[in-house]
Amino acid sequence: MLDLKFILKNIDLVKKNCLDRNINVNIDDLEKLASERSSLIGELEEIRMNQNQTAKAMKAKLSDEERQELIKKGAELKAKAADLDEKTKEIDGKVKEIQAKIPNMSHPDTPVGKGEESNKIICFYSEPTKFDFEPKDHVELGKELDILDFDGGAKVTGQKFYFMKGDGVLLEQALINFALRKLISKGFVPHITPDLAKNSVLFGTGFNPRGTEAQIYSIENTDMSLIATAEITLAGLYSGEILKEENLPMKIAGYSHCFRTEAGAYGKSSKGLYRVHQFSKVEMFAYTTPEESEKMLEELLGIEKEIFAELGIPYRVIECCTGDLGGPAYRKYDIEAWMPTREGGSYGEVTSTSNCTDYQARRLNIKYKGKNTKSASYVHTLNGTAIAVSRAIIAILENYQQKDGSVRIPEVLVPFMGKEIITKIK
Repeated sequence: MLDLKFILKNIDLVKKNCLDRNINVNIDDLEKLASERSSLIGELEEIRMNQNQTAKAMKAKLSDEERQELIKKGAELKAKAADLDEKTKEIDGKVKEIQAKIPNMSHPDTPVGKGEESNKIICFYSEPTKFDFEPKDHVELGKELDILDFDGGAKVTGQKFYFMKGDGVLLEQALINFALRKLISKGFVPHITPDLAKNSVLFGTGFNPRGTEAQIYSIENTDMSLIATAEITLAGLYSGEILKEENLPMKIAGYSHCFRTEAGAYGKSSKGLYRVHQFSKVEMFAYTTPEESEKMLEELLGIEKEIFAELGIPYRVIECCTGDLGGPAYRKYDIEAWMPTREGGSYGEVTSTSNCTDYQARRLNIKYKGKNTKSASYVHTLNGTAIAVSRAIIAILENYQQKDGSVRIPEVLVPFMGKEIITKIK
């Protein structure tokens, strides 16, 4: 979250940022509550000072009458202090509730806009794939190649679940291994993370585990939820800790399953694997000093571009506008891959990478300290998708399909896949 002192010193700037990001937060209420809280703290400090003076006076030689007066005064001060302390805690809770809803500030170069129509295209990689035949969508290809089973998934679990089978399993594992090997070569330490996290960790990362807007599966009668991304578990890994500055940046590759309710996310653009309730993902996560975070964001984006270029998938890079940023993000880039059958041929998001500055670190209390510094400072956290398997498979099936219904395997995946082509089941 944003530092309260920063908010109160920059009220107009924070209000404009909320407006630009299409988030409705009552900053005026926060300002009033903070002022009331400050007054109560001042009163409480004065009472504590009087309590100390009363305690000192009790040590002097006193008559019984004087001692009784001081005891009475001490009791009254104690009751007032308890009352003020309770009121302060109550207001402090209200302050934090509003503070938690305020999004991160936005980078000065972030395009201002309400939604994805205002996103800025940065660059393109390769021309869209051309065919001398009518291309099939990934759902039809998956069924004909016998690698995807949506009917079985719906029968066993429900709509938007699926079975990956046969060569589809090999393709998924090839993508995961390719991504992990790539990240290890870039200095990332691989982790397999839990698929569950405490709700306090989800909240600290900026995900809402409860409420009508939640995209999270909560576990009934527990304080845990299924994770939507390994960003959650990797951010929570060092919560409440002070990292050594000499160990920064820390770069972690997290492999996990991801679970999302995708409430309301139905339609032609969400067909098949594009929006599902469960998928596998390799996530990049980094802890840096504030001075290094913008450089790290460019590094994460560069890796994402490298991965999809090596897969031979045409794509474009966009910078997300203010209204399309998640609450914790200061700046965010997406890579959108060419998907030939998506709404007549268009691009679909396959990766995102964000610089969250110290927004998550404040909520999770993650700091760093140098050898020669007395005080600790908040780290900056960044995240980026290496491979979201389900969407990467869409791009591969649709771009690498052949006229006879088979699908070639991207050259970089062949060593992991053990074959060069997926053929139709006869």
